[in-house]
Amino acid sequence: EALSLEGVSFSYHEGTPVLTGIDLRIPAGSHVGIIGATGGGKSTLLNLLLRFRDPSEGRVTIDGVDLRTLALDDLRRRIGLVLQDVHVFPGTVLDNLGGDANAARRALDTLGLDLPLDRTLSEGGDNLSRGERQLLTFARALVGDPEVLVLDEATSAVDPATEARVQDALHRLQAGRTTVTVAHRLRTVRCCDRIYVLSGGKIAEAGNHEELIARGGLYAALSQLQLGAVT
Repeated sequence: EALSLEGVSFSYHEGTPVLTGIDLRIPAGSHVGIIGATGGGKSTLLNLLLRFRDPSEGRVTIDGVDLRTLALDDLRRRIGLVLQDVHVFPGTVLDNLGGDANAARRALDTLGLDLPLDRTLSEGGDNLSRGERQLLTFARALVGDPEVLVLDEATSAVDPATEARVQDALHRLQAGRTTVTVAHRLRTVRCCDRIYVLSGGKIAEAGNHEELIARGGLYAALSQLQLGAVT
C-alpha cells in the first residue's frame, strides 16, 4: 500500500501551523524513517497518517484514496501500530493477541517468541522480560496482517542485551509491508530506504543515510551528536 501526503498543512489552533506544505510519498513495500527534534511535527504527522486527525489543508491518501473517504474500521485493519509504550493486559497471551488462536500462534512463531497461548500475564506484563513484552506488542500488530506498519519509537526502550533479538523480530514483522518509522534515535532509521528530517513543521531534508551525511546538514549534525561521529 502506497501512502502519500499531498500539500498537507495542519494547525491545532488557527494561525499556529504545526505542519506546513508537506509533500511526501511512501511507495508500497518501502521503509521510510521520520526524524526530528521534539516539537518538529513528527507526532502530528503520525496522527494524520493514522487519521487520528485530519489535515487543515491538503490530503492524506492510501493507494490514492483520501483517508477521509474510508471507514475507520477498514483503515485500522490496514495499518498496524507499534508504540514505544508497551501495554500488557491482565489475562492470557491469547487474550492479549485478540483471541484468534491460529493467528496468534502464527504471529508468535513468525517473531520467534516462544510463549504458550494459555500463559497468564500480570497487569503490565511484569512476569515477562522487557524483550518479551516488546515482542508481544509486535505480535499484536502482526495478528491482523496489516498492509502498512507504523512504528512510533518502537524500540527506544529496549536494553542492549535484547536489542539484537528485537531487531531480528522487527525485520520479520516488516517483511512485505510498507513501513513508517518515527524515531528520535538515528540508528533506528539509518537503514531505511529514505529518511525525512522534520524541522519547524516542514521537511528540511530527505534522502538515505549516506546521502544525508554527505549533505552535512541537520541529519549529519544529529548524527554527530548522537553517535559521536559522522559515519
